[in-house]
Parts: sequence; structure tokens; C-alpha cells
Amino acid sequence: MLIKKFKNFIQRYNLIDKGDKILVGVSGGPDSVVLIYLLNSIKKDFSLTLHIGHLDHMLRRNSYKDAEFVEELSHKLNIPITTGKVNVKELAKNGSLEEIARNTRLGFLFSIARQIKTKKIALGHNLDDQIETVLMRFLRGAGLYGLRGILPKREIAGFTIIRPLLGIRRKEIENYLRRRKITARQDYTNFKDIYLRNKLRHHLLPLLERRYNPNIREVMVNMAESIGCDYDYLFKLSEKTFFKNAHFYSRKIVFCLDEFLKLEPALQRMLVRLSVYKLKGDLRRLEFRHIKEIEDLLLQRPANSIVDLPKGISTIKTKSKLIIMEKNN
Repeated sequence: MLIKKFKNFIQRYNLIDKGDKILVGVSGGPDSVVLIYLLNSIKKDFSLTLHIGHLDHMLRRNSYKDAEFVEELSHKLNIPITTGKVNVKELAKNGSLEEIARNTRLGFLFSIARQIKTKKIALGHNLDDQIETVLMRFLRGAGLYGLRGILPKREIAGFTIIRPLLGIRRKEIENYLRRRKITARQDYTNFKDIYLRNKLRHHLLPLLERRYNPNIREVMVNMAESIGCDYDYLFKLSEKTFFKNAHFYSRKIVFCLDEFLKLEPALQRMLVRLSVYKLKGDLRRLEFRHIKEIEDLLLQRPANSIVDLPKGISTIKTKSKLIIMEKNN
């Protein structure tokens, strides 16, 4: 039974506490519709207060119909709703449409969360999203951080993002809707091979299942979970090392060069990543080639050499220090 599986996943990862007020991102698609129905069904058990957030990205001609659908759903379930509209295509003229859309959506949800005075936001990613994400990141050359996949619970900018559907397959979600005769909106772009994720979903994953390993999806989920455990341990160790060795000056982080070079390479890399995260709040666009360039800086280049990283970060090596800082300092 899906509701039991849903509750077990919530309890396993401690996603919800009694009395929580949860902002639920609802696009109108199958995943988010099932998410709001399932959360509504356990509302009394957990004494939950729910609020729906819906952002119209204006990426499709009829996207306004999604907003109308979600508003009708909120009235049906008697759950308050806040909607918004942003022309993401206009915002993304000089950047990645996917990244701009994601950041805009999160910013919108954070704004609502502040208004309704909650820190917890639920999103509708499912187990197949996890599999596709891990495979996509593998093909792009991700390290441990990327290969651990989507996390059931994550802290971002002071908010807790939870994904209670992450243990549930897409076909289970579709069956739930069909059995209960619940309608959901469909994004036609999900059926077109215009994004890498769709190409993996429609072609590569079925090929891997059919010709190489019929259990490839389970293998990838298990791999992501295993990598996640390893990464969590390394991250905790790096945090301890960071607070012991790093000196934080406003928007600049400084390490003693001799002490930094004594650390294991895995810890050195984690400290660089952790420093960038503490300065910028995320690690998007920081790639393995940047880490390798910093290693070359440390081992081969003379004092006062500089490596520029994405998002306006510079890494400077002096005779006695490694400095990671924002360029405008």
C-alpha cells in the first residue's frame, strides 16, 4: 500500500515532526499532485498544517492552466495556496534555462515560507528522478557529491527541503492516480527528447535494462545510497578539519599552506569545496577540472599564483597561505 510506504520513508529519514507547518511545491504534475494528496491523508496523524505554493514559469503557452488546476485542487482539499508568475525564459537570456528556472522556483518558495513562517518545504521528486539524476551526473563526470543523488532531506539557505516521494517509483504514482481517478496536468516536454534527462529516460535506461542489467535501476539507487553514506562521513570529517584549520575573514577563507599540504588529497578537495560553499551557498558550476587546477596551483605553481573559479571566486597561493576569496574583496 502506497500510504504505508510513504509513511515508512518519512520515518526512516525523519522528514516530518508532529505539528510541522509544511509548504508544498505543487506544479500540477502527477508527482506533486500525489504528494499533496498523501500529505493531506496523514495530516491528522502528524498534526500538520499544509500550504501550497505554485509558480507559473510561463515556459509553455498554456502554463496558466496549470495554475488554474492547482488553485482548484487547493479549494478541493481546503488547503491555502500562494501562486506566482515569472517569465523564466526572459530571465535566462544570458544563462542556463534549467538553472534559472530551479533557482527562481526555490526563491519563490523561500519567499512564501518566510511569509507563512515555516522552515520546511516539500518537493515531489520520485525514485525514478533519483535514478535519472545519478545517471546524468555520472555521464557528466560527477564526484561523490553528485553521485549521491537527490537527498531526502537537505538544508538550503536556512530552510529544510524534504522529498517524501523519493522512495516511490513513477509507475506507483501513476497507479495511485489511476486507482483513485485523480487527474493531473501533463507537461508535454516530458515526452520529447529535448533534454538530456528525457533522452536517458526514453532510451538509455531501457537499453541498459534490456541488454545489460535488468536490475540497473535498483543498482543505481543502492550505489547512490552507499556513496551518500561515504560522502556524509567525509563531509563531517572535513567540517571538523575546516573549523580547526580555516580562518574566516568576512568573505575570505585562509588556510596555512604547510598544514593544508599535509592533509590527505581527499580532505584537501573537500576543504576547497566546503570553502566555496560557505562563500557562495552552493557548488553549482564547480567542476573536477577546477579542483585539478587548484591542485596544480598548490604543487607546481609559484607563490602569488591565482586560479579563478566560477561565480567570482579566486584561489590564491602565497608563500605561507592558501586564500579562497570573492574577487570583489
